[in-house]
Amino acid sequence: MTDDKDVLRDVWFGRIPTCFTLYQDEITEREAEPYYLLLPRVSYLTLVTDKVKKHFQKVMRQEDISEIWFEYEGTPLKWHYPIGLLFDLLASSSALPWNITVHFKSFPEKDLLHCPSKDVIEAHFMSCVKEADALKHKSQVINEMQKKDHKQLWMGLQNAIIL
Repeated sequence: MTDDKDVLRDVWFGRIPTCFTLYQDEITEREAEPYYLLLPRVSYLTLVTDKVKKHFQKVMRQEDISEIWFEYEGTPLKWHYPIGLLFDLLASSSALPWNITVHFKSFPEKDLLHCPSKDVIEAHFMSCVKEADALKHKSQVINEMQKKDHKQLWMGLQNAIIL
């Protein structure tokens, strides 16, 4: 039987090979090459947004760029769900790499929440950690952590490393 530590390690270090492609109706100055990344399962799409945006901005006019958002086979991907959860819910039975479509226009207001900054992502993540700790450990773990520990946990998630 597998040890819990092995399972936790596999989940933490798990990566999903992903191919980002620009939506075909987006106006480009030249053809946009796909962008490939290994996404950490325990992270959020919004933490890789800057890399993806930088890649595709090279082929777009600045006036055609607004808020970036992602979709998989017609389903907008919620930024506040972990990458692994999104993959498991929507694409686990499909072939890899996971093909995500990138949009810069027509933000789906009815389906997605706006994400104005990384501070919002951090606040959401810490809220989820606190909620999980309250359910599992009656808030003992979070209450014993100092603010620097909270920051270190967040930085570990952002950098996809274990601290």
